[in-house]
Amino acid sequence: MKIVKFILCLLFGLMFINAGLDKFLHYMPMPEADEATKKVYAAFGELSWLMPLVGAVEFVGGLLFVIPKTRALGAIVILPVMVGIILHNTFKFPTSTGITISLILFLINLWVIIDNREKYKALIS
Repeated sequence: MKIVKFILCLLFGLMFINAGLDKFLHYMPMPEADEATKKVYAAFGELSWLMPLVGAVEFVGGLLFVIPKTRALGAIVILPVMVGIILHNTFKFPTSTGITISLILFLINLWVIIDNREKYKALIS
């Protein structure tokens, strides 16, 4: 079980490291977008600080998630981004693949948070 957890956390973390780096380096191809999507991306482009901030949070959170000692912190850092991903894939661009992948990632994140609940007790007490 320990090996399965490590592999899932490694893949989860690498996925977010990759997504964060792509916000800065733009090396992954973007799919063709419709007019509504282009308007959304244009609005995000107006806020020049937003995507670099999301990219930095994804990169740092993914890096923290990969390292077992900092995994609890990484899970909390990634949680708001993960909620945004689920909402985006559910309501803005609903595809079965996007919803499935985002829910699987959210469940992995939730599993790590629940697994480390003892470390969070100081935050809520």
